[in-house]
Amino acid sequence: MADVTRPNRSARDDDAGLADALFAAIGVLRRQARREAGRPWQLESLTGSQRELARLVRHQPGISVAQAAAELGLAANSVSTLVRQLSDAGMIRRAPDPGDRRVARLTLTRTAQRRLETWQDRRTALAATALGQLSADERVTLARALPVLHKVSESLRASRR
Repeated sequence: MADVTRPNRSARDDDAGLADALFAAIGVLRRQARREAGRPWQLESLTGSQRELARLVRHQPGISVAQAAAELGLAANSVSTLVRQLSDAGMIRRAPDPGDRRVARLTLTRTAQRRLETWQDRRTALAATALGQLSADERVTLARALPVLHKVSESLRASRR
């Protein structure tokens, strides 16, 4: 996707520009959704690492501390500290794995799960309203872009390993 009007630009420059535009668009989308739907219960008072762990547990209930550490790129003892903090805040429950009592499995508490689901429903409704204002072609274009965005996410994740 080279810019023919600027022959000295390289594909690497084009990719860097596209990456900047992608993060800018995602940032605006996330900030606007947060302004309209608010933040999920208690997430405003959490650190960035605590929020990341809470999101991970929401998306992967039953994840182990070791798996969470690998996924987040953190040391297991750091994740254990985050788990304790979130447990004290009433957001995460840590339970021993029935097959291996040395392994702790993480889930959101019922209250945290219910409140996060309410927030997700509100955020989804807002986004659905905005998407409803797009033309049919624009919605198709967006739907076709989603697998590509997932592929970029997976590539970023793989590069961290």
